Amino acid sequence: MTRVSLLGRLPEAWRQPLAVAGAVLALLWLVVALAAPWLAPHDPLAQELPRLAPPGPGHWFGTDQLGRDILSRVMYGARVSIPLTLLLVALSVLVGGLLGACAGYFGRWVDETIMRVADLVFAFPTVILAMVVAAALGASLTNAVLAVLVVAWPAYARVTRGLVLGVREREFVLSGRLLGFSVWRSLRVDVLPNITGPVLVLATLDIGTALLLLSGLSFLGLGAKPPSPEWGAMVASGVEVFDSWWVATFPGLAILTVVLAFNFLGDTLRDALDPRTARAIKERAL
Repeated sequence: MTRVSLLGRLPEAWRQPLAVAGAVLALLWLVVALAAPWLAPHDPLAQELPRLAPPGPGHWFGTDQLGRDILSRVMYGARVSIPLTLLLVALSVLVGGLLGACAGYFGRWVDETIMRVADLVFAFPTVILAMVVAAALGASLTNAVLAVLVVAWPAYARVTRGLVLGVREREFVLSGRLLGFSVWRSLRVDVLPNITGPVLVLATLDIGTALLLLSGLSFLGLGAKPPSPEWGAMVASGVEVFDSWWVATFPGLAILTVVLAFNFLGDTLRDALDPRTARAIKERAL
């Protein structure tokens, strides 16, 4: 089967330039994260190179103030930042989605309690609240993930609640309840398949936001600690040697490209799952 015929099988939304760019960037970073031990030219913790050497042969991204290869540290940083971000978003979907589904399905005091807690979280600026929680728990990557989780789940709870409210009175859900389906079976079999698409789009778009929050906490000293090769902490170390632009630039570009990649994928996923948008894209292509 030729490459053209393979591309022809893809939905029109996934053949757009931004969709292709997002998929390529995301796949590239996932490969780097998995294969960093084999791709990195140096040990990310070894202090064996000249200090603050500019980009050049032998150290293409330059070296930092301790003589560590920045390219190697960026590659190993992908093994820290990307998995933690994906884990954070997955936990946010799980916690927020479950609470939002319960609020929308049961209503009454369950809905009021969960939504008022969510409103309380929304009342505080996201970054400030994450900083307060991380500082209270103690500076570490694990606590940074928990801090971002605290501020991230309400968005999923609110979206899921709205979707469940629109589905719970549909005929197929009412029929299942009349047939004696348990609450959890009804949520799993009847409700979940009808709300997965919008939640998945939100989660894909939220990956970039979660990465920025995690990196921001590390930048402020509330996340990863030296000598861990984490992108936010690497950008923070570059502030100390601002004249050596490469120390902070390349980790910052890594964060930028990952955020752009998943934003492009989220937009494409939204277009693909929305029948009206997908139809408009197809008509424009024709």
